Amino acid sequence: MVSQSVGFCGSRHLPLSFSPLVAAVVGAVQSDGLHVAVGCARGADSFVRHAAPGARVFRASAFGSGRGAFAARSAALVRAVAGSGGALTGFVLTPCPAGVVPARSWRSGSHPSGSWSALALAVGLGLSVFVFWCRQGLAVLPGWGGSWVAVASGPFAGAFQFVPAQLALF
Repeated sequence: MVSQSVGFCGSRHLPLSFSPLVAAVVGAVQSDGLHVAVGCARGADSFVRHAAPGARVFRASAFGSGRGAFAARSAALVRAVAGSGGALTGFVLTPCPAGVVPARSWRSGSHPSGSWSALALAVGLGLSVFVFWCRQGLAVLPGWGGSWVAVASGPFAGAFQFVPAQLALF
């Protein structure tokens, strides 16, 4: 049986001031007995790796070289988390680029890699998705045929959870 995992992604330029938030979320996830999966980039990924030294790290170098390796790495991370029945959490600084939409396979227009592409793949695969808006001001989140609900308590307190439209009706 596969252990349930929470995957993490986020901005490579996430300010150091968000490191305590990332550490708190990672710690809460681990306290709930869930495993941590993360990429190999700087920024948010680095903060997660620091907070969870035993995390499963997906390295782009395992998928070749160039931008395509990062996209393949991110897709593998999301698919592994999906296979565990887990969730994907993103720490984002910018709005979702146009053309990045949920899908069951990696396809994100002119942005082949990045946090929003990973989050879109997760939504397309039916994972629970949480986003921390790491910028001052109102969060700018994509519609994606659903809604974003503020999380008030638990490991993802302060995040927005994506709720697909068909679930929002019930």
